[in-house]
Amino acid sequence: MTTAGVDAARARLTELDYEVLVFHVSGAGGRTLESMAGQGLFAGVLDLTLSELADDLAGGILRAGPDRLTAAGRHGVPQVVSPGALDMVKFGPPHTLPPAMRDRHVLVHNPSITVVRTTAEECAELGRQVAAKLRAATGPVEVCMPLRGLSTLGEPGGPYHDPVADAALFGALREGLRGSGAAGQRGSGAAGSRWSTSTRTSTASRSAVPRRTGCTG
Repeated sequence: MTTAGVDAARARLTELDYEVLVFHVSGAGGRTLESMAGQGLFAGVLDLTLSELADDLAGGILRAGPDRLTAAGRHGVPQVVSPGALDMVKFGPPHTLPPAMRDRHVLVHNPSITVVRTTAEECAELGRQVAAKLRAATGPVEVCMPLRGLSTLGEPGGPYHDPVADAALFGALREGLRGSGAAGQRGSGAAGSRWSTSTRTSTASRSAVPRRTGCTG
């Protein structure tokens, strides 16, 4: 759902002589990323796909737990974060959908995975959660906002294109970062907007860290 962006970022980082490890947002993938970031094994983290947070909030099956999106910030690892794929909650085959989800916007992604579009209310809560986690970071953070869609499903004309829900997410994220030392700037391209949060821990000591980057996709 965010593969094109992840592939482009990986190609550019590889050109810059970084080793890029891609973690699939399968629950286990997010937990592994958090574990490795907490061990200081990354020079930076490119967290472009946060759907595990939506699963955790709305009862999906690919949950990574409450510590998702915390280890890099806690250990001062530089982060670039985008709320990619927060437009969906992932479940198993259609017959496994909880009754409360069956009347929502459901798509069968493949025989094993069914996705449900997040509501505006869920998106607002996810924005607040992401902002709170990033405000707690002790290292540099850049937040990139995917204004052309949270995923390929959410692009203009796509089945999950929902400007109201996306605006709820972006608004809550902006509000949650307000007063955090974030410097807002407008940009072009798919990211659209960026904020840079203040750096509270020097990254000079990270010169001994291997040129290895963790990336979610």
